[in-house]
Amino acid sequence: MSVNRPRGIWLVAGAVAALVLGIATTVLFAATGAFRGSAPAAWRGPGTQCSAPALKGHVVDVPVGDMMGGMTGRPHWRTPGPGRQGMGTMYLRAAPSTVPAGLVSLRVVNVGALPHEVVVLPLSAGQAAGERPTGSDGKVSEAGSLGEASRSCGAGTGNGITPGTTAWTTLTLQPGRYELVCNFPGHYMAGMYTELDVTR
Repeated sequence: MSVNRPRGIWLVAGAVAALVLGIATTVLFAATGAFRGSAPAAWRGPGTQCSAPALKGHVVDVPVGDMMGGMTGRPHWRTPGPGRQGMGTMYLRAAPSTVPAGLVSLRVVNVGALPHEVVVLPLSAGQAAGERPTGSDGKVSEAGSLGEASRSCGAGTGNGITPGTTAWTTLTLQPGRYELVCNFPGHYMAGMYTELDVTR
């Protein structure tokens, strides 16, 4: 029991530090106006709400959220193990999780209370979602990224998907395994990753 205790303490401490870093960064960005939308009026609904237009190819719905305002309003705790690191106080899912190769559109809806993003990264053979190392900034390397959805009420790259809004991106994906991640500081370690499989 004493052998596992230090590892457990470090896992909890790391998860708490990642969450604090993620929240602090989000508050800083919000205070400086980095997340203020420049969304076209055509995509805005009531308040700051918006939805995606008709998307091309196979559409994958990607809800993202956090314990501050997710679907249940409660943390979604994950057990550390292969393909999982830290505690899942945030989440990112893909439905469906398997699509045919070709044109694929990701429709990302932020149902949480913090800004998020979705970056598409290839998974190498033997690598599982959630196993990427994080740097001192609480982020994973985006080397090899195939694209992202991080523009509130718009397509492609932006400053983050604000709560209650939608972002999207359309990519041509070859057969293989991909990892969808939120790469805001600390969000990956807090559980924001999932696998997307692309078949022939």
